[in-house]
Amino acid sequence: MMNYEKKNTMRSKKKNFIDHLADWINWRRFIFAAAMIFFLVSILFPFYWMISSSFKSFAEIGGREPVYIPEQLRMEGYNELFDPENVYYRDFGHNILNSLKVSVPTALITVIFSTLGAYAITRLQFKGKNLFLNSILLIYLFPGVLLIIPLFAMLSRLGGLLGFEVQDNLSVLVVTYLAQTLPVALYMLTNYFKTIPTEIEQAGLIDGCTHVDVLRRITLPLSIPAIVSVFIYSFMIAWNEFLYAFIFLNSRTQFTIPISINTIFNDPSPRLNVVMAASTIMTIPVLILYLALQKYIERGIVAGGVKG
Repeated sequence: MMNYEKKNTMRSKKKNFIDHLADWINWRRFIFAAAMIFFLVSILFPFYWMISSSFKSFAEIGGREPVYIPEQLRMEGYNELFDPENVYYRDFGHNILNSLKVSVPTALITVIFSTLGAYAITRLQFKGKNLFLNSILLIYLFPGVLLIIPLFAMLSRLGGLLGFEVQDNLSVLVVTYLAQTLPVALYMLTNYFKTIPTEIEQAGLIDGCTHVDVLRRITLPLSIPAIVSVFIYSFMIAWNEFLYAFIFLNSRTQFTIPISINTIFNDPSPRLNVVMAASTIMTIPVLILYLALQKYIERGIVAGGVKG
């Protein structure tokens, strides 16, 4: 009798993975797992297809049957973008530099202006404060295409007065991007500053600090998550923006990455592996930036959404 019980005990201990899964699974867990798998595949598969297609041959991309895994990692697409000895050399590195010249200043200026504006709105008292904040946010509700003509006309007249060209001017493009990034950045930081106790700043003012000293020594160190979130948000908008760059840039030497990819795609004989290679390169900086600063982004978004 004892041996029989020991055998049953040993069998129960020797459950395989399927047996454990059958014990764990129920309808709620099954539906949740199926939904998670569906969303993960929907999100990750386009990225995998883009990266794998950048290494495919023209026959593999243009064939009737989809090729999920290329036979070998072909570098023709990347060589066309970066190799000066290639017949179809694109000088894509210059386009990357142009995008950096636009994206980094846009993000930095947005952070500086929105920080000063958000601090003034949350800590200083003046008439029309709420109306000012709501009117700025209202601008963001309008589609960006509606602002192109007024911005172009305004900057053209200003350029005529001050003597600078509007077309093919990356500095002018930065100014146009601020119209898209500043409203939401100001709103995000305003909500975040409201979560910082005013008693901390009042103690600094009592100790003899000015508002600038309080902002620099107290508020900014406590607001790093929100500031990082605003920086990445502004950088992503400027990095990926197509419409404004398409209107303001005409020279190939001034093209940003989205315009360059559009030019490659609209060639008389488009090479999709080159398009995918350029798209992969365009995705990498934003992905690295997001993964490296993910903890600050989560804290900034969550804390900024608590109040306000």
